[in-house]
Amino acid sequence: MFGGSSDKKTTGGKFIYREEVVGHVFALPFIFGFVCFSLIPIVLSLYYSFTDYSLGTKQAELIGFKNFINLFQDEVFGKSILKTLQYVLISVPCKLAFALLVAFLLTRKSKMVTLYRSLYYVPSLVGGSVAVALVWKQLFARKGLFNTVAKSLGLATINWFGDEKLAIYPLVLMAVWQFGSSMIIFAAGLKEIPSSYYEAADIDGLSGLQKFFYITLPCLSPIILYNLVMQTISAFMTFTQAFIITAGGPNNGTMLYALNVYNQAFKYNRMGYACAMSWVMLVVMSLITLAIFKSSKFWVFSESES
Repeated sequence: MFGGSSDKKTTGGKFIYREEVVGHVFALPFIFGFVCFSLIPIVLSLYYSFTDYSLGTKQAELIGFKNFINLFQDEVFGKSILKTLQYVLISVPCKLAFALLVAFLLTRKSKMVTLYRSLYYVPSLVGGSVAVALVWKQLFARKGLFNTVAKSLGLATINWFGDEKLAIYPLVLMAVWQFGSSMIIFAAGLKEIPSSYYEAADIDGLSGLQKFFYITLPCLSPIILYNLVMQTISAFMTFTQAFIITAGGPNNGTMLYALNVYNQAFKYNRMGYACAMSWVMLVVMSLITLAIFKSSKFWVFSESES
């Protein structure tokens, strides 16, 4: 009697142990990749941020907080922060607003709605590529499509990439054009809003605009929070557009932060300085993300709390 019970426990224990081993084996590739390609580089970058280090030329020499002090004396560093903030503050709200508008249109009943969603999602798959950046550069060139159309209509042409104040806007428009991922998430959120809410609004005589502000936006607020955080982080890391289209010019008018980090690390071979810049940006992004989450309690609607 006791022997049979012991055998069952032993067998069960071996089965659970085998399950744990199988789980660890399947998780091993991710753990290995995370440790080798994420955790170790993060720790090394923190160490190098306190050193004078040039890639492949000399050993790292500890210099304390000198890199961080030099950052705030660097004019290009300050300008790159301002330009990046300008890029984020303009591109992210426009991108989310446009994505929500398209999602609202694509949630209407239609036989072709799946095809339309796929077509609108394609720019998000290829929008950050080098090839598309080159095409975008030609569109806004002095003799590009936009200026050609403007000239044919008798309007003045614009030297987009020759004006320090205007050069950032083609990059913003390219970011807004890549709205597909946010649109898909908004469309899924719109599908989850109970139709009974709109039926009750119809009984109360609410207009379409009132339904949008009193029903749609509050119910979508958790989705808006998610998209806002993800797109803000993505915007801060924008690199390809600035590197390919403008190379940071003119006069550092499109020197986005990620491009500045790249230049310091691989163009000027100041790896320690670039690591310090990366950690400053991590702090800035963390503070902005924290502020968004802290403010969410004032504008994110929770049905359970209502």
